[in-house]
Amino acid sequence: MQTDPLPDDATFQPRVLASRGHEDYALLDSGNGRKLERFGPMLLDRPEEQAMWAPSLPEKQWQRADAVFTGDVEEEGAGRWRQNASETEWTCRHGALAFTCRLTSFRHVGVFPEHAVHWDFVEERLKGLEAPKLLNLFGYTGIASLVAAQAGAQVTHVDASKKAIAWARENQALSGLDDKPIRWLLDDAGKFAAREVRRGNLYDMILLDPPKYGRGPKGETWHLFEDLPEMLKLCAQCLKPGGTLILTAYAIRASYLALHQLSADIVGGRVTSGEMALLGEGRAKALPTALYCRAEKPQ
Repeated sequence: MQTDPLPDDATFQPRVLASRGHEDYALLDSGNGRKLERFGPMLLDRPEEQAMWAPSLPEKQWQRADAVFTGDVEEEGAGRWRQNASETEWTCRHGALAFTCRLTSFRHVGVFPEHAVHWDFVEERLKGLEAPKLLNLFGYTGIASLVAAQAGAQVTHVDASKKAIAWARENQALSGLDDKPIRWLLDDAGKFAAREVRRGNLYDMILLDPPKYGRGPKGETWHLFEDLPEMLKLCAQCLKPGGTLILTAYAIRASYLALHQLSADIVGGRVTSGEMALLGEGRAKALPTALYCRAEKPQ
């Protein structure tokens, strides 16, 4: 049986964006479906289904965690955490930025440390532009928006969660960036993008970090596999020629190649894609976290 190889095209080759995370973060170990991380002063033990290997550190090191996400609603403490320390909220830093971390009922703490590779890319790319504009869809707690604003961009941040918007504003104040031009919008990302297309508004960069499933502020539904193609079409129309789209996708059955070809088909231009991973300390293995795609719209 003859097998046809992929085209001899370097753009098909996946690239792993590996990072040690933001300034106050460290991945200490992972394995047996868990990960042991340090966020500032807090040592956390959280689920991680990608960690199929055995941990490198002894169990006694894991037992030092200040909080363990159990998923058991009967456990005491903030959300679904078993706590060995009283703190449920603390501050972390990334360069000049400061942001609040919290123990939430969904195991997250308000920051995805692997996104530090995107933050650095955004900062570098925007600093070379004159009066750049950035759109952050599904913007969550706003750290990427603050990075962009600090780099001189006019930022439009969209999220469907009132709590996330409030958290993002809190991070803005904590970082001393209240004077920066950021619009914090409580809105459905798809509906907002469609209005921007009708208004003819264009952006130098668009960040797109959608969930697998989600709901808008008025009950709108989001399903990644059904809705992502249309969302990408809207984003492509909102990108300036030469602009860049950064797409991140978690917990999905698609491959990097599926996202690559979808983005190339809709946005066009130069596309890079692959996986994102966190580098561990010492003997800790690198931990894959998400798929990503960066597409530059042709001039």
